[in-house]
Amino acid sequence: MTNVALQFARLQRRAALIMRVLGLLLRDRRFAVRSATRAWQVYRQSGLEVLITIVRVRSGTLLQRSVSYERWIQLHESRAKLGPAELRTRLQQVENRPLISVLMPVYNTPERYLVEAIESVQNQTYDRWELCIVDDASTAVHVRRVLERFQQTDPRIKIRYDQENGHISRASNAALELARGEWVAMLDHDDILEPHALAEVALEICAHPDAELIYSDEDKIDVDGRRFDPFFKPDFSRELFRSQNYLNHLTVHRADNIRAVGGWRIGFEGSQDYDLNLRIVERIDATRIRHIPKVLYHWRAIKGSTALAGSEKDYAFEAGRRALEENVARMGLSAQVEHAPETPFYRLHFSVPDPQPLVSLIIPTRDRVALLRDCLESIWEKTTYRNYEIIVVDNGSKDPDALKYFHKLESKRNCRILQYNKDFNYSAINNFAANKSGGEILGLINNDIKVISPDWLEEMVSWAIQKDIGCVGAKLYYENGRIQHAGVITGVGGVAGHSHKYFDRRDPGYFYRLKVVQNLSAVTGACLVVRKSVFDEVGGLNEKDLPIAFNDVDFCLRVRQAGYLNVWTPYAELYHLESISRGAEDDPEKIRRFQAEIAYMKNRWTLIPDPYYSVNLTLDREDFSLAV
Repeated sequence: MTNVALQFARLQRRAALIMRVLGLLLRDRRFAVRSATRAWQVYRQSGLEVLITIVRVRSGTLLQRSVSYERWIQLHESRAKLGPAELRTRLQQVENRPLISVLMPVYNTPERYLVEAIESVQNQTYDRWELCIVDDASTAVHVRRVLERFQQTDPRIKIRYDQENGHISRASNAALELARGEWVAMLDHDDILEPHALAEVALEICAHPDAELIYSDEDKIDVDGRRFDPFFKPDFSRELFRSQNYLNHLTVHRADNIRAVGGWRIGFEGSQDYDLNLRIVERIDATRIRHIPKVLYHWRAIKGSTALAGSEKDYAFEAGRRALEENVARMGLSAQVEHAPETPFYRLHFSVPDPQPLVSLIIPTRDRVALLRDCLESIWEKTTYRNYEIIVVDNGSKDPDALKYFHKLESKRNCRILQYNKDFNYSAINNFAANKSGGEILGLINNDIKVISPDWLEEMVSWAIQKDIGCVGAKLYYENGRIQHAGVITGVGGVAGHSHKYFDRRDPGYFYRLKVVQNLSAVTGACLVVRKSVFDEVGGLNEKDLPIAFNDVDFCLRVRQAGYLNVWTPYAELYHLESISRGAEDDPEKIRRFQAEIAYMKNRWTLIPDPYYSVNLTLDREDFSLAV
């Protein structure tokens, strides 16, 4: 795309955003007048770039319109797909095109669905495939007839007929015995591959020859062929994978890896693929797990299928639990596998060493004594973790009641007051306190935090002490119980936004992501726990370039860059009153500073795409809705 075209497209997006916001504002004339006046002031004082940024950041609560999946398909898939001729041309240009063996165990599949599944392989743009089918002693007479007909017309279709029903694991291993491909893909006997699925996989293999495992996005398809419920997945997230088998469909393995771990295990039926994936992921580098962010697989939603309802197969949950428990044992993790509450998934519950490591909770504050008092008393009264100190950093309080309260706090055994008598600089204040802390673990805590779950600190520390974990974030609510923070997604709103902001606390979120532990690019500094050694290794917060905003995001990204994984856990729950003590960012000086911080983040980091967020989801809102 030319520079002129790029600029024109950018202007179109900006105009569309402003028009959408104006359309909503005009429903309330008085609010519209106030907003227009404020917008004009911002424009005159700071220019169009700042105005556009503020509109994008604040438009999330206004723009709740989301596109339907049918509309999304029309808007995106036709543009994103290469045509068959283009795909073939690209494939002809690469050397060593891999042979992909598609394994398909079959048992009493309805004739229509069996035919559609096989034809979806035959219709592939990529031609270097073989379909290895094992009939697991079907009793339905049409199955053999259908299979024989296809085998007679296509030599790439291999079929084995078992005399006894051995179930899915045994049948999968039997299909693997037929396979001679370097790569193996699994296809359920009633599902459908997109016509370009294997071509996309082959191109990914050729582009990344060191890859060991490849997975794609997926959706569901009903009895009438209607596609729905798309699952746009993140790139590989170890903690999310330990919570749920989100790799699922389409997953493609190197055949050697499957054989090396012994294939599918008898006794894990229902979660046999999760068990296999866990055993393979243990032995390969996570950087060799590739994600294709395209829907390449359509999961049939019919009665009895886990695509229709996870509760259809409770035995699958138990098999998955056992698979994860054995994974934990093999990896030597000090964790218990538990049922993640209100989900069909899992929780790794790590233990905390005895004696507990000392945690230094750093709480910057200025005046607003009632706010600080509520924060501290909630920590003292509710926190079950015992080995912590509180470091209150007073940034120039003048209120006599606040000064009197500080004097009272000095008599507390596990509480210290530090004076920071310079201009407010969130990064500098926390660095100052961290240098004077005695804890092995640091907790960055806002003075508008209130504890909900008593074991919040055990949960966060249990993750922070893991040697390859960096920052740990909590689940934070507004006072009304709606989500304030469930992790940070970079690129949302221009720089970064909060995952699932304003969702109800009971909402499971996008494919249960509000209910399970996961890796994320960043978490908020309003409640962040990290080992002091990691904090020091990356140089703490950036007090020069990011005194107020985005310093926590920048810090988390530097921690990731240093080789650590950041974790967000829903099992540490607290209230966050959203910087009530500092006020809004709406005067000219603050706007100019905010503009500089935005520019720094965009110049310093590649914010889009966020590896833990799909390119197919919106950057205009914080609700995981489809990109327009």
